[in-house]
Amino acid sequence: MRVLHVNKFLYRRGGAESYMLDVARLQQQAGDVVEFFGMDHPDNDLCRFARHFPSYVEFEPAPTSLSRRAALAGRMMWSRAAQQGIARVVDEFQPDVVHCHNIYHQLSPSVLRPLAKRGVPVVLTLHDYKLACPTYQMLDHGRVCDACVGGRFHRAALQRCKDDSLAASAVAAFEVWTHSVLKAYSPVKAFICPSHFMLDVMNRAGVYPERLRWIPHFVTPSDEHTAPKRNTFAFLGRLSYEKGVDTLIQAVALAGKDVSLEIAGAGPAEGDLEALARDIAPGQVTFHGRLDRASAAALMTEVMAVVVPSRWNENQPMVVLEAMSCGRPVIASRIGGIPELIEDGKDGHLIPPDDPRCLAGVLKDLLADPDRAEGMGSAARAKVTDAFSPGKHLDQLVQTYHDAA
Repeated sequence: MRVLHVNKFLYRRGGAESYMLDVARLQQQAGDVVEFFGMDHPDNDLCRFARHFPSYVEFEPAPTSLSRRAALAGRMMWSRAAQQGIARVVDEFQPDVVHCHNIYHQLSPSVLRPLAKRGVPVVLTLHDYKLACPTYQMLDHGRVCDACVGGRFHRAALQRCKDDSLAASAVAAFEVWTHSVLKAYSPVKAFICPSHFMLDVMNRAGVYPERLRWIPHFVTPSDEHTAPKRNTFAFLGRLSYEKGVDTLIQAVALAGKDVSLEIAGAGPAEGDLEALARDIAPGQVTFHGRLDRASAAALMTEVMAVVVPSRWNENQPMVVLEAMSCGRPVIASRIGGIPELIEDGKDGHLIPPDDPRCLAGVLKDLLADPDRAEGMGSAARAKVTDAFSPGKHLDQLVQTYHDAA
């Protein structure tokens, strides 16, 4: 099978890119021919069709020039360069199926029309809530919100959900409304939802309910078997408000001075989090920056547990599966799709978001009973080895490709 993966970024930037690159490698190992289409970017891996990619552009932070902002808004709505570029790639590569991921903003759904015109089946994995929520996070000034679900996109502008800016929120709302009215995503034959929570949101949003498919992500069990440091925990991910890392640092400070925290990742909140750690937990928190895959896996095997203290509706965070594959229990917020992955008290712990005292109590409980933590980690590894295997995922994906065709 010839598979073309489409995503705005083509390097290991976040969960969507990591999943895309991992599944592409899995497909190549199975004998498929795989290529990529995305935005030109200096960090992209080497791509055969890079000459056809639309130009590199950044939306965050937003430019100060009004003319530049207008140009970016136009690209969000429809990118002629992306439309022409993917048409050339499809004509040269002749894929049997196109698997899209995050295409909005830098690419836009303009990439879908040339595929429909050529009769190429398209599937799209939903990594976030963009088709239901203009700002994709389902947050209103830090609070969980579903006001826009069901086509009420104007609510994002009224509530100024995007950076507390009426203009930015209105543009985001108009983008999703326009694509909805024009049925820009209609060429997609199957929308893959990694979590039941995502499936429910998209059903309520009316995003082609008959085309929704539940296919959870996969993980390859780690071969690392390092004895964990008994007083150390880890967070791995983007350092931004919705991830709740500030809550974790507060919990570490409450848990006691012998508790250590390793933080791997980068993002807009990095400076504030470093200042918070120096202020309330001096000497207890180490910031590693963004780690490569091998280093991240090594870090997870060294700690007692991995913590995912999110305050937004996570879809199916890969870090949960990766930590469990390393034989480590996960302490995570009871929100979004996370509870589908963790059985509280058996292979991890579920806690309310934004509750540092509760989280501190769970940290101290694990510190007091390291053997229990080790047993939970073993149960976690056994679960993901069975339920989230690469072979099972690939079988479901191939069936979805065939259904789309």
